[in-house]
Amino acid sequence: MKLLTKDIEKKLTKRSTQEAIADDDRAIVKFFNPTGAGTWIIFEGEKQEDGDWILFGMCHLGHPEWGYVWLSELESIKTKLGLGIERDMYSKMQTRQELDHHYSTVFGYTTLTLEG
Repeated sequence: MKLLTKDIEKKLTKRSTQEAIADDDRAIVKFFNPTGAGTWIIFEGEKQEDGDWILFGMCHLGHPEWGYVWLSELESIKTKLGLGIERDMYSKMQTRQELDHHYSTVFGYTTLTLEG
């Protein structure tokens, strides 16, 4: 599966700082491990000179935190069943505020903060 379509690439923008992601900003794309833990909810990205993308968003690999991930890293992951990371094509993309609410109520985490 192609993780970044041309349409998604057009929506990804590099912000000046991580704090520029407002509470009502909606995620652009969600990636997930179809066989277990691993969810990446991406809010921004920047294409690099080598063609790779550096992506920023909420990364949940057992504990949610804001961070960066390279597209090439996601593309290189293979599960025990030989499957790769997939793009969620059906979920409504959440806002930052909705993510904070979800993780604080469902998982009991305090509001996720963006560390600069």
